Amino acid sequence: MKIAFIAMSGIRVCNNELLEVGLSVPGFVERKKTIASLPSLGLLTLAGMTPSHHKLSYMEVDELKDFDFSNIDFDLAAISTFSAQVYEAYELADKLREAGVTVVMGGPHVSSLPDEAILHCNSVVIGEGECSWLKLLDDAETNRLKKFYGSLEEEFDLAQSPMPAFELLDISKYNRLTVQTARGCPHFCSFCASSKLITRKYKQKPVEKVLAEIDRIKTVWKHPFIEFADDNSIVDKKYWKELLPGLKTRNIKWFTETDISVGTDSELLRMMRDSGCYEVLIGLESPLQTGLNGIEMRNNWKMKQWQHYKKCIENIQSHGIRVNGCFILGLDDQDESIFDRVLEYVIELQLFDVQVTILTAFPGTPLYRQLLKENRIIKDKAWQLCTLFDINIYFKNMTTEEFDNGFKKMVHELYGENFTKWRRENFKNKYLKQLEYEK
Repeated sequence: MKIAFIAMSGIRVCNNELLEVGLSVPGFVERKKTIASLPSLGLLTLAGMTPSHHKLSYMEVDELKDFDFSNIDFDLAAISTFSAQVYEAYELADKLREAGVTVVMGGPHVSSLPDEAILHCNSVVIGEGECSWLKLLDDAETNRLKKFYGSLEEEFDLAQSPMPAFELLDISKYNRLTVQTARGCPHFCSFCASSKLITRKYKQKPVEKVLAEIDRIKTVWKHPFIEFADDNSIVDKKYWKELLPGLKTRNIKWFTETDISVGTDSELLRMMRDSGCYEVLIGLESPLQTGLNGIEMRNNWKMKQWQHYKKCIENIQSHGIRVNGCFILGLDDQDESIFDRVLEYVIELQLFDVQVTILTAFPGTPLYRQLLKENRIIKDKAWQLCTLFDINIYFKNMTTEEFDNGFKKMVHELYGENFTKWRRENFKNKYLKQLEYEK
């Protein structure tokens, strides 16, 4: 068969006014380019385990209007999408099926809502795609395709991970490539819509497999920039201390998302810096300790860490690793004062960069179930608003208008030229110059 792996890509923001504000300031533009320049690792992984007698292609769809339906040269399409693009993905799937193409869909959204997705495709892959991909292909070849494959109870052993088909990519289109070291997360945040939705366990890929993937990437990109695409990369410090010496010999630059605990281990931070780590994104979530109460549903871990935020961030950045602190606006304890408090807290923590998002109820998450029960979702199934920058919930202590005005004002100041310049110069003068002096 001729198989096309199709990823829905690009930025989705429905709030045009916020988009205009965001695109006019530094930081947001850079973040937009960064997000838009990542291929789908999930699809590349499935392509990597596809038997060699199939002919494969990889493509991304930013705007559906640009898709050439007059030049379809494949028998089966595997479509991966996030919630914000899912209606576009459904429209694409419908049109491909009309053209005689067999369509299968997978990912966190359709795994959470398989009965919705199956209305637009021939098959839905639920959970981790590796568990059922080969069976699905066999059935497709023999005209025995089933509607549903996989389940959220099946678990894939990352020791069996195939090599992603990086060779399918046009590397010139990307500013970074992704490698996965782990799936899941030991924390259980109510809002999280990442790999927690397709796997129940936290598991890690063997170190030698991670390094082999980086070596394969280097055959198509001599000096790559790597993003470790994990929900929470550096949880197991022992594992990373085994991985980092190997990374150091690969001569790469890398970025990842982790939690604040990385700031407690100076030996680890030195190893990270020496291996090419230039920045970590950390979910701080709130500048107020009360705002963290109940976010992590197992043992309130994030609330307990709040008192260590400043010390840990200073330790990370003192090792020359930039911290991008992520905040969620719209938590239940927040009122209109939260926007000024975020700005003050960024200065207090002296963050190099900051990411702000709007509390979003993604399907499949505890937060979605809670807000649906409380009648606090403005328009149910408006998945196009699941962008992290659009409002689709009623806030406890603010009206929608109050939140919208406060958020836009904060974004404009946060990513404005003066604030951006201060954050970057402060990091350079306080941390990088000290490192140079110590050398």
